[in-house]
Amino acid sequence: MKVIFKKDGPIARVTINRPERLNACDFETYNRLAEVWTEFRDDSSLRVAILTGAGDRAFCAGSDVKSNYVEGRGTASGKSPWPIMLELEKPIIAAINGHANGGGLEQALACDIRVAAEHAQFGFGEVRLGWLPGGGGTQRLPRLIPLGRALQMLYTGNRIGAAEALRLGLVDHVVSLDHLMSKCDEIAAEICKSAPLAVQQIKRVALRGLDVSLADGLRLEREGYERLLQTEDSREGALAFAEKRSPNWKGR
Repeated sequence: MKVIFKKDGPIARVTINRPERLNACDFETYNRLAEVWTEFRDDSSLRVAILTGAGDRAFCAGSDVKSNYVEGRGTASGKSPWPIMLELEKPIIAAINGHANGGGLEQALACDIRVAAEHAQFGFGEVRLGWLPGGGGTQRLPRLIPLGRALQMLYTGNRIGAAEALRLGLVDHVVSLDHLMSKCDEIAAEICKSAPLAVQQIKRVALRGLDVSLADGLRLEREGYERLLQTEDSREGALAFAEKRSPNWKGR
């Protein structure tokens, strides 16, 4: 099983399961990831996902170059996980437990919150193969960290460590490997305390607002706010606050 997908209450746990290849993805793995993210999107009981890799050496070392492009075991016309990941309005937390390179780093960039183990490494090595990152790397990395550092990583293929990634803002937390999953679980649990539709609207307007003017972003925000005021959860939240109790979210 190249991708393990478990439902743990409102939390989806997605694990790339090819530790013998540093969790590098062949086309079959990419196809399965696309299916998993579609199921996560369509399952209303799932609130947040945690994405990681099997073992303690790698989150995902990118595409399996030998299998995909040398031996030709797959078909490049298969599904890609990035389009569905980038369209999701539910949060994804990346638990980066080692190398995150190439397509692995692009998957981490498609997540909302990135938590890295202290030994994690990050890089885009495509340029050393005569390629460029084709899953959003050239667009998302320069929007996240200083342009010069992003371009240096893209031009050279060199890697940076977890401490430097934290300093640049590429990751949000760095913890010991022993505490990696518990930190991600803690963040996921806090998200699950919030109203699900509100979380989804916040993600929608915040991320879409990055690509429009401030005035247009504020309009998106207002539309989202007015939409939420019409929900049952909005009324439940206000009532629970007044009654000094925990809200009972319905997601509607």
